Amino acid sequence: MKTFTRYANAFAAWDYCSNLDLPEQCLRHEDLIRTDLDKSLPGGSGFDNGSAFNFHESRVDRLIFDTAYHHMNENGYYIGWTYHQVIVTPSLQFGYNLRISGINENDIKDYILDCFTESFEIDRA
Repeated sequence: MKTFTRYANAFAAWDYCSNLDLPEQCLRHEDLIRTDLDKSLPGGSGFDNGSAFNFHESRVDRLIFDTAYHHMNENGYYIGWTYHQVIVTPSLQFGYNLRISGINENDIKDYILDCFTESFEIDRA
């Protein structure tokens, strides 16, 4: 099962338990997302603060991930951060669509898209 499908299933279970006020079951699904699935998200190589699933803004038909990219200049010095949300929505044709929010400094959105696509396409047991 692809990583993006595992996120969708775990979040749907978390959301269901949350709506029924079942905190112990919610915690189990939250732990799966935070400790297992988030390991597959981009980290390092510019994603110096890592990436994380956003429980509060996600819905069962829209998953949101928070990330930031640490930019460097041509001399290798860090010059600042850009902050982004990676928004995953279902697609009948492609399985899912990705949209990257935030400033597209140095065409960074293409790189973020590639990194997240790669992490979502990992087949996991």
